[in-house]
Amino acid sequence: MKEGNTIFFNTRPKVRSYAAVCGSKEREGVIGSYADITLSDDMYGESTYEKAECKMLSDSIALAIKKSALSDADVDVLLSGDLLNQIISASFAARAFEFPFLGLYSACSTMSEGMLLAAALVDGGYARNCVAATGSHFASAERQYRYPLELGCTRPPQSQWTVTGAGACVISSECGGIEVVNATLGRVRDWGVSDVNNMGAAMAPAAADTLMRHFKDTGTVPEDYDVIITGDLGALGSRILKDLMWEKGYDISANHVDCGELIYKVIEDEFQGGSGAGCSAVVMNSYFFTKMNAGLYKRVLFAATGALLSTVSSGQGESIPCISHAVCLEARRD
Repeated sequence: MKEGNTIFFNTRPKVRSYAAVCGSKEREGVIGSYADITLSDDMYGESTYEKAECKMLSDSIALAIKKSALSDADVDVLLSGDLLNQIISASFAARAFEFPFLGLYSACSTMSEGMLLAAALVDGGYARNCVAATGSHFASAERQYRYPLELGCTRPPQSQWTVTGAGACVISSECGGIEVVNATLGRVRDWGVSDVNNMGAAMAPAAADTLMRHFKDTGTVPEDYDVIITGDLGALGSRILKDLMWEKGYDISANHVDCGELIYKVIEDEFQGGSGAGCSAVVMNSYFFTKMNAGLYKRVLFAATGALLSTVSSGQGESIPCISHAVCLEARRD
């Protein structure tokens, strides 16, 4: 069933299992005690940052499948993407598996898009078990979108730190303590921000647009959710989102949490917090899903955010179009 831009899943597909790998900086924060694998060396035993990113993604996928008590033969499709050109981390990671692969690109909102599409495939009867996954690496993203680390460029105060990590979850027709209730499809929003270091300001309007449409389509209000999670707006973007929602009559200040604010220790070196496709993927597939399975959160709204820019568009002075997809999750009551 569909209402406005929101899909209501009749069978409530289940989050059967989940797994996360995080880097050395990420493990120093709250996520370190929840992630399945924490790295002491962000090269992860590989010769390049890109290979390390691919390995993290492959390992998170394999571990999520293992924890689901399924075999690779039981998986109908992998839905995955990343931030690199031609989504090479996801495509190369898929080489290690025999099941079909659907490549996605929704920048840092790829995790919620993957979950949305996986739930739709399962709910429609087209698949029994799907894997949604994504990841990122600080060093690979920096040299693609900004400057190679070797240049030692100064980071402006509005910038965020791309998360080194990956996360994956198995969404199935049965066996899982967390249900996917509905999902709101994002619309591309562009408020004219062109600063590639100011991702929070660029993405906040897209998050606000999706959240407001979700509340309208579902007949809910912010208070109906234990926590409203955005992907990687960071401290600045989170404040902008709260202001935008307040102006439209929605107060999310009491239960809004941003993965970018949560993932690192609160110290000056982190600037506005975390970003990258791996940001929400790591936090959701470790911290929040664990909290939900423990009964600490009953109803969660997850809206990852993505900046749909490229090195070419930024070099040509284009502003940054952004998107956010929202997924409503509930812990099963039985």
